[in-house]
Amino acid sequence: MNVVKSKLNLLNRELGALEFNRRVLALAQNLKIPLLERLKYICIVSSNLDEFFEIRIAVLKEQLRKNPKSKTQDGLVVGDAYLNIVKETQTLVSHKYKIFQKDILPRLEREGVHLHFESAWTPSQHRWAKTYFEKELVPLLTPIVLDPAHPFPKVINKSLNFFVTLEGKDDFGRTPKLAVVQAPRSIPRVIQMPTRISQKPYGIVILSTFMQSFVHELFPGMKITGCYQFRVTRNSDLFVSDDDISDLKESLKGELSTRHLGDAVRLEISSDIPDHLLKYLRKSCDLNPEDCYRVDGPVNLMRLMQVAEIVNRPDLKFPSHTPKLPLIKGSIFDELKTRDILLHHPYESFEPVLNLLRTASKDPDVLAIKQTIYRTGNVSPVMDALIEAAKNGKEVTVIVELLARFDEETNISWAAKLEEVGAHVVYGVVKHKCHAKMIMIVRKELLPAKGKRKPEHTLKRYVHLGTGNYHPRTAKLYTDFGLMTSNPSICDDVHKIFMQLTGTSRLIKLKSLWHSPFTMFDQIVKHIQAEAKAAKLGKPARIVAKVNALLEPSVINELYKASQAGVKIDLIVRGVCALKPKVKGLSENIRVRSIVGQFLEHHRIFYFYAHGKEEVYLSSADWMDRNLFRRIEVAFPILDTELKQKVINEGLNELLKDASSWNMNADGLYKQSASSSNAKLSGQQNLLLKYSVVAQPVKRKIKA
Repeated sequence: MNVVKSKLNLLNRELGALEFNRRVLALAQNLKIPLLERLKYICIVSSNLDEFFEIRIAVLKEQLRKNPKSKTQDGLVVGDAYLNIVKETQTLVSHKYKIFQKDILPRLEREGVHLHFESAWTPSQHRWAKTYFEKELVPLLTPIVLDPAHPFPKVINKSLNFFVTLEGKDDFGRTPKLAVVQAPRSIPRVIQMPTRISQKPYGIVILSTFMQSFVHELFPGMKITGCYQFRVTRNSDLFVSDDDISDLKESLKGELSTRHLGDAVRLEISSDIPDHLLKYLRKSCDLNPEDCYRVDGPVNLMRLMQVAEIVNRPDLKFPSHTPKLPLIKGSIFDELKTRDILLHHPYESFEPVLNLLRTASKDPDVLAIKQTIYRTGNVSPVMDALIEAAKNGKEVTVIVELLARFDEETNISWAAKLEEVGAHVVYGVVKHKCHAKMIMIVRKELLPAKGKRKPEHTLKRYVHLGTGNYHPRTAKLYTDFGLMTSNPSICDDVHKIFMQLTGTSRLIKLKSLWHSPFTMFDQIVKHIQAEAKAAKLGKPARIVAKVNALLEPSVINELYKASQAGVKIDLIVRGVCALKPKVKGLSENIRVRSIVGQFLEHHRIFYFYAHGKEEVYLSSADWMDRNLFRRIEVAFPILDTELKQKVINEGLNELLKDASSWNMNADGLYKQSASSSNAKLSGQQNLLLKYSVVAQPVKRKIKA
C-alpha cells in the first residue's frame, strides 16, 4: 500500500499550500466578517491541514523512509525539505490556536456562546454533565489498559483518543500505569447544555471536557493522575498496482478497508502532556519529535464547525443568499434550441442542471444520457435522476471516477446502484483520472417539413459542461460556471470524448474543445505564444487566467516569455503558484493575485485578447502537470457574445478590481491589498448584490 512511483512534487507546492492556509486564517481575524464565519475559517484550515498531512506529508515521509538522502525537484535533500515544511507548519498551527483561544473564544463568550469547562461548572452543571456522561457516553466507551496482554492499540486515522495515567491496584492484582480510551466516531464531539442549566443562550461542552472530568468512572478503584487527548493522522493515499488492476473496483475495496490504518504521519496532543509520556506515545506511533504537535485546545478544531450549526444567530453569520433562477420559458430543450444558457454558481441556482436531468429521465423522446461523475455526495439528486432514467428505459452511461480522493467509497456505492438498474458504468481510463464535467443527452426529434418533403425524425444532442462537480451542496459554496448548449460543434466533440472514454483511446480530432491529456497543453502554449507574437509586433496583447493552482513548468516559462515580449498578464490563482511575478527582466508584466472569501473560488477561466476577438475558455483543469498530462479534462469556449461578456465581467473583472485580494510579490510572498480595510465591497459581495436585484449586465472588454 502507498508505494511512491512518481517523482516528488516541488517543495513550492507544500509551502504554497501552507501559505494559502495563512490567507484563510487572515479571514478568521477579519473583524468585518461575522463571528461564526470566522470560527468556520479556523475549522476549514484544520480540515485542509488534515488532508495536507494525509497525502502531501505522507508522500514526503515515505520518501524519507525509502531514501533519506534523495532530492526534490528543487534540488533539496528530502530530509531538509521536510524539516523546512514542519517548521512552517508548526508556526501555522500555533497561530491558528492563538486566534482561537485569544480572539474567537472570548468574542463568542460575549455573544452568549459559552464553552463550559469543568473548572467553572456550577453544582447543577456538574450534575447534568455527570448524568450525560454516564447515560450517553459510558455505554459507548472502551477503556484499554496497556500491559503485556494489551499493547498500544493502532488507533484509527484522525480519531479522538485519550491517554490516561493511573495509580493503584485493580481486582486482578494488576498495577496498570497507562491506558487508552478511544472515542467512537458515533459520539458527538460538541454537546449543547440545556439553557436553564447553562444560564447562557448557548452553552457548549466539548467531548474532551467530559472525558477529563469523569474518566475516573471508567477505571473504578484506580486513581487518575492525568488524561491527555491525542489524535493520530495516517497516510491515506491509496495505491493500486498497475500490474493488478484487472478489476479496479475490487482492488479499491481492498485498499479502502485499510486506509484508516496507514502509517502514522502526525501526532496531535494536549500541550500539558509531560515529556516522558509524549515520548512513549510518539514511539508507539513510530514517529519522530518533529512529527508531534502540542496544541492549546481541542486536537480537532474541525469538529467545532458544529457550533456554527447549533447557534441560531443569523447576525453572526453571512447573510443568507438564495441563488437566482434564470428565466426559462417552456421546455428546456426548446430553450436550448434557440440559445445557450450559462449559469454562474453559487450566485445562480444549480437547479436548472438538475431539472435538465430530471426532464431527460422522464421525456419519452430522450433515448440516451451520458455523464461523467467525479464527486457527487452520499445523497445525490443527480444520481437519483440517472437511476430513474435507466429505470425508464433510457440508455444511461456513466463514467464514474473511482479514484476521486476521499470519495472512492461513495462512488463505488453509486456505481453499484447504477448497475443494478441496468446503466452502463465505466471506470474511466487506467492511469488517467476522469476529471472533466460533462453531460450529453440524445433526443429523438421531428424535423419540420420542407416543401414537399415530409417531416423526418433526427437525433439531436444537448450538452452541459462545467468547471465544478455535479454536487448540489458544493454548488452553493464554490464559484463555478456551467454551460448548457445544443451547439452542434461542441456537442459533436463531447460525443467523441465519450466514445473515446468507453471505447478506444485513439487520437480524436475535436473542433471546439481542448482535451487533456492530448491537446489542452498545446493549445494553452499556442495561445500564450500568439499573444507574445502580437506584442512583439506592437499590437495589443493580453492574457488573464484564473486557476486554482499554477505549477506546470513549461506553461510558466511561456508566460515569462510573453511578459518579456510585452504582454500584460493577470493571473488569479487561489492556491499554489510557482510563478514569481514582478521580477525585473523576467516577469515585470505579470501580476498574481489570490482571492479568498465567502465562497471557494473554483472556476477556471482562460482569456486571450486574440487581436480583439477575446477568446474565453472555461475548464475543469488547473495549469498543473497532473491536469494537463495525467487526467481527462476539457476546456470549452464561450461563443455567445453576451455570455462571453458575462464571464469576463463576473469571473475576471470583478476579481481583478477586488479590494480584498492578496497580491504576490517578487519573493513569492503575498500581501493583502492596502484598500482591503476600506468600505469597498469584494468581488463576491458585488456579485451577491447583483444577483439579489434586477440588474442589467454591463458589457466591457478587458483592456489590452
